[in-house]
Amino acid sequence: MPAATLSLADLYLYPVKSLGGFRVTEAEVQPRGFRHDRRWLIVDARSQFMTQRTTPEMALLHLEPAHNGFIIRHTRRPDLLPLLVPFEAQPDRTQFVTVWDDMVFTYRGTNEQDQWLTEALGQPCRLTYMPDVALRPVDGAAVPGLVSFADAYPFLLISQASLDDLNQRLAQPVPMNRFRPSLVVSGATPYVEDSWHGFQIGNTAFEGVKPCARCLVTTTDQHTAERSAEPLRTLSEYRKVGNKVMFGLNVVGAGSGILRTGDAVQVLTYHNA
Repeated sequence: MPAATLSLADLYLYPVKSLGGFRVTEAEVQPRGFRHDRRWLIVDARSQFMTQRTTPEMALLHLEPAHNGFIIRHTRRPDLLPLLVPFEAQPDRTQFVTVWDDMVFTYRGTNEQDQWLTEALGQPCRLTYMPDVALRPVDGAAVPGLVSFADAYPFLLISQASLDDLNQRLAQPVPMNRFRPSLVVSGATPYVEDSWHGFQIGNTAFEGVKPCARCLVTTTDQHTAERSAEPLRTLSEYRKVGNKVMFGLNVVGAGSGILRTGDAVQVLTYHNA
């Protein structure tokens, strides 16, 4: 397929790991991901990271952009006033938190933020922030680079055609937010992104590392927090590799740049080519 037919259809930011994201028309690429992307993290009383895998109610906390920060709203609790959070935390309080096998240095959020989230999620929790001095490597020693509080890689790319193909197989279509992409590309054929190695979006270089193994979060309705068997059940029928179900491409960046929706996407090299 000619590279000129590929374009960047959507950009998403997720300021807090495992909470809702929002579309943006422009995003700044930094070494560990988009600026402001997944730099905040909610942890439990043991300083362990929290996600929708074990706390699906986190899906009910929706985010929207605000001046120099973002607003968190609980979609089922009108009694909880919206919480305003800045994009960066103050360095006056610090703590170490655990994300998978990584111990990460963070700045603490405020007592007000902790109290709001504790009330919203029904368990003691804290909000913490990853400063630039915290260095968390991407997953896998063979791939250099840093990552924010994303699971393993700075970016996740999905083609719109891949979601369209999946939805043709489902009794009830699912929206893109089930898969939490950073980058959505239009003009591709279904699942062709699996093979992308080196590619550019606008003038910014990226590297596709490997297809993304999907988890229980994809079965969580992002408006109701209810779970079902789909779309993992259907994906497992034709997208299973070993014991993992693949959808989307894990991506690292080569440096910095500005992405805008509508930017041209050019694939330069392919895996196993």
